[in-house]
Amino acid sequence: MGEKLDIITIGESLIELSSTQSLAYAQTLEKYYGGDTLCTAVAAQRLGSKAGYITRVGNDPFREYLMDSWQSEGLDISQVKLIDGFNGVYFIGHPEDGDKEFSYYRKKTAATKLSIDDISPDYILSADVVYATGVTQSLSLSAKEAVKKAFMIANEHDMATAYDVNFDPRLWSAEDAKDTFEEISEYIQILFLNLEHDAICIFDIDSPDKCIKYFWDKGIRTVVVKSAKDKGYFVGFEGDIIFTKFYTDEIVDSTGSGDAFNGAFLHGLNSGMTAFEAAKLASIDAGLQCHGMGAIKSTPYKEAVYSAYYGA
Repeated sequence: MGEKLDIITIGESLIELSSTQSLAYAQTLEKYYGGDTLCTAVAAQRLGSKAGYITRVGNDPFREYLMDSWQSEGLDISQVKLIDGFNGVYFIGHPEDGDKEFSYYRKKTAATKLSIDDISPDYILSADVVYATGVTQSLSLSAKEAVKKAFMIANEHDMATAYDVNFDPRLWSAEDAKDTFEEISEYIQILFLNLEHDAICIFDIDSPDKCIKYFWDKGIRTVVVKSAKDKGYFVGFEGDIIFTKFYTDEIVDSTGSGDAFNGAFLHGLNSGMTAFEAAKLASIDAGLQCHGMGAIKSTPYKEAVYSAYYGA
């Protein structure tokens, strides 16, 4: 089915509206697009991978903007379905004094209609790795079933699977997130999780080393733990645990930086890097992404990332 892909991601797309000011006083908002798995796909694509994206897009005034933008990125969108409905939206604000503002509207959007009907076995098997997140699964029961089907297909054919827990208590409970993860954990080969938001909140594990060993015992080969407290990434692979520090402390907006890291990490692995080399590349990608506003809008391109990688 078409050309060979490096990575396929499954999830939701949203319109991103952002401002460098507080949302209460901003007169204009910058429009772009976002979504955690979409950000991962674009990050990999901008580094030179060929990425495919599975979602449903609502037939609202934003549909052409979304579809045209993804085609311009070079994403394979042959499995994106247009349906009646609307697309989600989120807002980012940055008050001069105070924390970043973030809010979204995503209930009953087109993406929540994702289902097993959107998962083509031939399409899944056209790639090297399939990727999804807890956010994708939280969309709806049918979306959760779609992710499981994709991972089961990949597992049956010895294809790589990657998953980010990406827990958000605004979307569902820690108990639901854990139960849903357990339903597909046997199919996961590469796992990303945040120490503070995922490991502690869901699995009650507060040590990166213990976290990695816990998931190794569950049969997951590659585990990446992101830790704000330690200012870096712990990567566990084949019995070794290596720490890679954050590339930068200069942060304009961290929205989507973890998703960009995942895309760069998977790109690195598919390019022949070791897991530890891929983490270094991904740290740079995520760090550069933090230098700009927005999730995907500020995701860097190959030249800048590799220049920093080889210059480091």
